[in-house]
Amino acid sequence: MSESNKEELLNRIAEALERLAPPVRLDVPLDSADAFVWHAEGEFLEAVAHINRVDLSLLKGVDQVRDLLHENTQRFVAGLPANNALLWGARGMGKSSLVKAVHGAINAENPGSLALIEIHREEIPTLPQLLMQLRGHDRRAILFCDDLSFDSDDTTYKSLKAVLEGGVEGRPDNTIFYATSNRRHLMARDMIENEQSTAIHPSEAVEEAVSLSDRFGLWLGFHTCDQRTYFDMIQGYVEYHGIDVTPEELKAAAIEWTMTRGARSGRVAWQFVQDLAGRKGTVLKSE
Repeated sequence: MSESNKEELLNRIAEALERLAPPVRLDVPLDSADAFVWHAEGEFLEAVAHINRVDLSLLKGVDQVRDLLHENTQRFVAGLPANNALLWGARGMGKSSLVKAVHGAINAENPGSLALIEIHREEIPTLPQLLMQLRGHDRRAILFCDDLSFDSDDTTYKSLKAVLEGGVEGRPDNTIFYATSNRRHLMARDMIENEQSTAIHPSEAVEEAVSLSDRFGLWLGFHTCDQRTYFDMIQGYVEYHGIDVTPEELKAAAIEWTMTRGARSGRVAWQFVQDLAGRKGTVLKSE
C-alpha cells in the first residue's frame, strides 16, 4: 500500500472515530436557568428556556394541598427542615402543574432562589450521580419526577429508597424530591398482592413493597372534582386569558364538553378553555 493510500485510510478511520465519539459538552452552571432536565446518558443538566406552567392562582379545588406544598417549599428555600413530597391521586387534577406553579411562585417572591430539575422515571438509577453533582452548591433545587410508578418486574424502587433517606451520605441539604403518581404507594395493587401471596412472611413482603412511599414525609392527595369546582377552574382561566364569552354560553358549552369526555378534572377544564379560545379567536397568554 502506498504512503498516500495509508494516509487516506488513516484519515478515514480518524473521521469515523470522531463521529462515534460523544459530542463535547459544557457543564451548565446551576444558576444559569430556573429549570433543567437531567440527561442520564452523559450525566448532564440541560437548561430549560421556557417552563410550561400555569399561575398558582389558577389552580382551583386544591387549596389545602397547594398551601401545604407552598409552605413546605418556602421552608426548604429558607434553609429550614422540609419533607420530600408525594403528590398522588386522580389523573388530570393538577399534580405536576402544582409543583411547577409553586416553583414559579417561590422564584417570583425571591428571584433565582430555587431551581427545578426534572428527572424521568426510567433515569432514577442515575439519581446518585445527579446528587453528587448538586452536592455543595449554594442554590437549592427541587428534584422532580412526574408520573412515578413501578411495575412488578421493576426493582428500581429499591435504589430510590436508599437515595431518598437511607444512604450513608443522605440527601444533600440543598435538594428536595417531589414526585407525582396516580398510585398512593407507587406500585400497582396486583404487584403488592403478588408479593404477599408468594412471600414466606407476607406482612414483611408488603411492608417492603410499600415502604418507598414512606420515604415521602408529605403526602398530598388529589381527588376528582365536583361540577362547581370544574366551573370555577374554567371561569378562572377565562378571566385570566380575557376570553369574550357570556356566562350562559360558557356554562352550556362547559357542560357539553365534560359530557363528551365523561369526566371532570383540571386537565379537561384546560382542554375546554383551549378549544373555546380557539373558537373565539383569543390568543392565550404564556407564562
